[in-house]
Amino acid sequence: MFVRKRYLYRIITGFIVLVFGLSILSFAHTPVAHAAQITNRSLTLQSVGVVGGSDPGGVVDHLFTFDLASTTAIQSVMFQYCTIADGTCTLPTGLVTTAATVGTGTSSFFSGFTITNTTNGSPYISSATAVTPVAATPYTVQLDSVTNPTATNTTFYVRITTYATANATGTVTDSGNVAASTANPITLTGTMPESLIFCTGATVSTTSGIPDCTTATAGNVTFNQLFSPTATATATSQMAASTNANHGYAITVNGTTLTSGTNSITAMTTATTSIIGSPQFGMNLEVNTTPAVGTALTPTSGTTAGSNYTGLPLAGYNTANTFKFNTGDTVANSSSTGTNGPTDAQIYTVSYIVNVPGNQPAGTYTTTLTYICTATY
Repeated sequence: MFVRKRYLYRIITGFIVLVFGLSILSFAHTPVAHAAQITNRSLTLQSVGVVGGSDPGGVVDHLFTFDLASTTAIQSVMFQYCTIADGTCTLPTGLVTTAATVGTGTSSFFSGFTITNTTNGSPYISSATAVTPVAATPYTVQLDSVTNPTATNTTFYVRITTYATANATGTVTDSGNVAASTANPITLTGTMPESLIFCTGATVSTTSGIPDCTTATAGNVTFNQLFSPTATATATSQMAASTNANHGYAITVNGTTLTSGTNSITAMTTATTSIIGSPQFGMNLEVNTTPAVGTALTPTSGTTAGSNYTGLPLAGYNTANTFKFNTGDTVANSSSTGTNGPTDAQIYTVSYIVNVPGNQPAGTYTTTLTYICTATY
C-alpha cells in the first residue's frame, strides 16, 4: 500500500512539473511583429513598342504603384514574383527579371536606389542611405525589361516588401501583394485591296466633308443660255477620283466637239482665252472670271492631313480664263513634284464654254464626253 501511494505521488508531482513547465514556455513566448500593410497598390504591365504589356513571354515594363503605410526609414524594396499570393513562392514559368532595370517611371523618392537582379524572380532596389516615406503618398517603381511568364491567360503575383537594410534582409517594414495576368493577344487582320474610286455627273457632293461618289447626279448638262455671238455660254460638270495605286491616276477626256447634224462648233485645240463672236468650244478645271464659271478643286490637298499627293489639273486645262479641248488629252492626275502617287478623294469641276459667230447655223448642238480614269499600280 505504501508503494502504491509513493507511485501515485510521483505521477502527481511529474504532472505538476509538466504543467508548470508548459506555463513557463507559454509566458516565455515573444510575439512576432507584423509588417505594416502597403495600400493602394497595383501592377501595370506596360507595352514596349509593338509588344503588348500582357503578352505571354513579352519583354515589357512593370510599373508598381503603392502607398507605404509606415513612416519608418527604409533602404530597400523587394519585388518577389510568385504563382500564388501567400505561402511557398514558386517562380512563374518563363518569368525573367535578371535583365530588369529601373525605369523612368520610378518616383523621385527612389532616385538614389539601384537595382540588384541577380536572383531571378526577386529583384530589389536599394540605397546606401535610408529614406523616410511620407504616409498616404503614392510612390512608383518601374522595372523595365522584365520577361512576362510564358503561360497565357495566367495570373501571377508579386510580393512587395520593404526593409530597413540595404540588401532586402531582416525584419520586413511594409508588405503587400499585387496581381497581374498575361493575356492572349487579339490579332485583327484586314485587307485593303487595290482601289480606284471615280465618278462623273452634273454634280458630286460630299458626305461628312468627304467626296462621295454615291451622290453623283446624272450627266445631262445644259448650257446656261442660248448660243449667241454677243455672249459666252457656260456649263459645268463634276468628277471625283481617289486611288491607292503607287503611281496614282490620270484622267483623260474623250469625245467630239459640239455638233448639230453636219454642223459643228470649232474645238479649241490650242489653249486660248474666250473670244465672243468667234467659234469656240473648250474647257478647263479652274475658277474663271472671263467668263465667270468654275469651282476650285475640293478639297485642295486630299482629305488626309499630310498627304504627299494631290489631284491636279494639267497644262492646257489648269490656267484660269484659258480653255482647250482635244479628245484623248489627259486633263488631270494625282502627283507631287512631277511624281504620281496615291491620293484621297477630290472633286474636280469642269467648266465648258461656247462662243459662236453670227452665221453659226441654227440647231441643237450636243456632244457626249467620256472621262476615263486610269490607275497605275
